[in-house]
Amino acid sequence: MQKLISYPISIIYYLCFGLTLVIFHPIQWVCFRFFGYQAHKISVDYLNFFLLKCTNLLGTTYKFENIESIPKDVPLIFVSNHQSMYDIIAMIWFFRRFHCKFVSKKELGSGIPSVSFNLRHGGSVLIDRKDPKQAIPAIKGLSEYIEKYNRTAVIFPEGTRSKTGKPKEFAQSGFKILCKYAPSAYVVPISINNSWKMVKYGFFPLGLGNHLTFVVHKPLAVKEYNFAELMEKTETAVVQGIKI
Repeated sequence: MQKLISYPISIIYYLCFGLTLVIFHPIQWVCFRFFGYQAHKISVDYLNFFLLKCTNLLGTTYKFENIESIPKDVPLIFVSNHQSMYDIIAMIWFFRRFHCKFVSKKELGSGIPSVSFNLRHGGSVLIDRKDPKQAIPAIKGLSEYIEKYNRTAVIFPEGTRSKTGKPKEFAQSGFKILCKYAPSAYVVPISINNSWKMVKYGFFPLGLGNHLTFVVHKPLAVKEYNFAELMEKTETAVVQGIKI
């Protein structure tokens, strides 16, 4: 019954979602070209605020726990499981004070109003998952960027989204590069729950009435651990916080 009801609601949702992307594309362009980084960032923050409001049409709600435990004025590496694109929309808005920059696949860098522009110009990096050699300098550059400006890299070590919520094994390479070239950073493990239910039927229709939770775990100073310990502690924290 929910799936049947979701068809007309999903149509309305996608119309609102698409309109929001189209409206904010020129706003982003003007902010970036004429007013610089901070104005562009604010435009992206509010783009994602309105995208979240669109999801309220689906009965989606959000809860973020322990945000106050995140260190301020230091480089950060958010490490999280990945369940849907709604992970990213929520993180950009609710973590807006931390200036989140993403490691994304290069295919997202073109063809999507607002999203592609932000990925190309907002400080995130686009990598070719078929070419590991290209990814190394791109992630290294992101590491050096967050180290210099006290901003936040967001990485999903599973590589692809989990369609059932069950976590996949974490890959080490990208995370290791971030830690190596941002030695003063803190790693912040984050567990995301129920985001996959938004797309449990695929991209159409969408799941209704889901409560997404984002649990922030104890931050870990990169300089206090060797990488093997850091990897183990981070993955354990994220996985233990996932509820299937």
